[in-house]
Amino acid sequence: MVRLTRINHQSIILNSDLVEHMESTPDTVITLTSGQKMVVLETPDEIVKQIIEFRRALNERRTQCEYRKQPE
Repeated sequence: MVRLTRINHQSIILNSDLVEHMESTPDTVITLTSGQKMVVLETPDEIVKQIIEFRRALNERRTQCEYRKQPE
């Protein structure tokens, strides 16, 4: 999940797994897998960075859980 800002300055939380593609026209338009489009203030590069950070954090948590499950 990533926090973004709609063009009207309303904050939203987006499930990054639903992003199909993004365009910069010059506003950033995100197209979701459902076909829904949303316009946000963040640039595509900023959004990609947030998605990478989110997925990296998930992977670290998963790795920690797997480490704790190993027999002593």
